[in-house]
Amino acid sequence: MDASRISATRQTRATRKSAAKPKAKSTGLRRASKITPVLKQFRELFRVSQQHFQRIETDCGVSGAQVWALSELEARPGQRISELAQSLSVHLSTASNLLDKLEAKNLVRRERTSSDQRVVKVYLTPEGRRVVSRAPRPAEGVIPDALRKMPEEALRRLHRDLEQLLELTAIRNPRAALKPLAEP
Repeated sequence: MDASRISATRQTRATRKSAAKPKAKSTGLRRASKITPVLKQFRELFRVSQQHFQRIETDCGVSGAQVWALSELEARPGQRISELAQSLSVHLSTASNLLDKLEAKNLVRRERTSSDQRVVKVYLTPEGRRVVSRAPRPAEGVIPDALRKMPEEALRRLHRDLEQLLELTAIRNPRAALKPLAEP
């Protein structure tokens, strides 16, 4: 091969390498430009949720999770603790601890049934009803409320996509799913 062809070949290789580098950079930039709006949506969703729960705490003097529990008890008086835990989608011990705090504030009362003393049913007190009546809506929080309003297919798609996102995270904590967003 003569010198001019060797030089041309080297130039072609150099051009290819330099062209490849900006492509990698531009691909990364394009990817980042797709990630950023989604990240901002997560931030907005969590901040709006936090603001809502802060407003509940300011207006009512109890946490957002406690107001949600009170509103569930208002809608279905006499629930067992396990039923309330299921309604709130939290662990049984979380629901029990929530009720302990509400009972200490005289917002709920527990009653044992006469037929089976092991069964404890929970009811609102008059003060508990007053707290629910002045609580900002939605009592369960903005995220559960928005999810409830979504079309079924969109909800299935979101569930699938969030599951995929969780699988890609370096750390998972399935127990965190059983803790209310309103609680730290």
